[in-house]
Amino acid sequence: MTVWADLVGQEPVVETLRSAVASADGDGRSMTHAWLFTGPPGSGRSNAARAFAAALQCELGGCGECHSCTTARAGSHPDITLISTDGLSIGVKDIRQYVRSAALRPALGRWQILIIEDADRLTDEAANALLKAIEEPSRHTVWMLCAPAVDDVSVTIRSRARSVLLRTPSTEAITGLLVARDGVEPELAHAVAAASQGHIGRARGLARDPGARERRRAILSIPVALHDLGDCLRAAHQVNEEATARAKDFCDPADERELEDIRATWGVEERGRRPPGYAGALSTLQKDQDRRRKRMARDSIDGVLLDLLSFCRDVLAVQCATGVDLVNADVADDIAEMARVWTPESTIHTIDAIVECRTALTANAAPLLALERMMIGLRR
Repeated sequence: MTVWADLVGQEPVVETLRSAVASADGDGRSMTHAWLFTGPPGSGRSNAARAFAAALQCELGGCGECHSCTTARAGSHPDITLISTDGLSIGVKDIRQYVRSAALRPALGRWQILIIEDADRLTDEAANALLKAIEEPSRHTVWMLCAPAVDDVSVTIRSRARSVLLRTPSTEAITGLLVARDGVEPELAHAVAAASQGHIGRARGLARDPGARERRRAILSIPVALHDLGDCLRAAHQVNEEATARAKDFCDPADERELEDIRATWGVEERGRRPPGYAGALSTLQKDQDRRRKRMARDSIDGVLLDLLSFCRDVLAVQCATGVDLVNADVADDIAEMARVWTPESTIHTIDAIVECRTALTANAAPLLALERMMIGLRR
């Protein structure tokens, strides 16, 4: 199985990247040194970048079986660096560190490759630091940036990078992947593929975890259960609390490990005292951990909002008798009920309320207040 096998429904992208691998010279003269992978969430931006990186290091252009391919897939190739963040942004300090390492010659492979998974989270200072490295790359360095849209990356960077646009995989393509590679029953595979709205990772998560499917059904039942103001406030509180709890479950163990690591690094664990500089390092760590926790909670809430948007989309499709397939066919009865209760105009207003909530959260509004306002907008 080649490194391109996981890029479902991305045939034009694979063709472009294969061609680039085939024409790349080991001395770097014919290689584009900056690439920008864009596409909607779940389309496989990071997977495409990783597959491309593996293929560039492979003597056979991405066979999927050699040492370079297997280590690249495992994330352990010494000349492929994956840059990601659990926080809200990627700062200039981190980027400067990676820029310095990018100048080094490859240890084993033909290229020194750096993949920035969340290029849209670069701060202005970080983007400026990266720009110089992209403008004047070393001969063996390749930068790969991933972002939802071209406009999410500064114009100076994107003007110097070759753009690769990924599309949303079809329900049929994801269904086929789940059946063929994950052994999922066809009926379940089709249901979760439709519910994922083209997000391969989410489709796999829903297929493997019955609890995730139950949580999704509970989310989709929210509009039906909003009868009065109290229902709205309780629903908002529940969504916020569950998002906070999920972030806590993930972050608490990670925070503890990082705290133990920094204590060991600074010798606090052994000597029982705080050497100079430890307080500053600890403060920086705690701020990063707090940002990670907030981001995870916010991302969890955003997932709820996307599910609610898909529910409203289905309601509107029924109201307008479009005949299109429902995203959430497993809750067709609830969709039909709300199609009778709401008018097409009120459904559109409901969609607007959800979109406004997403916008408010992006602007760092208090999650509970934003959710309460949205839930009130859903009760019509």
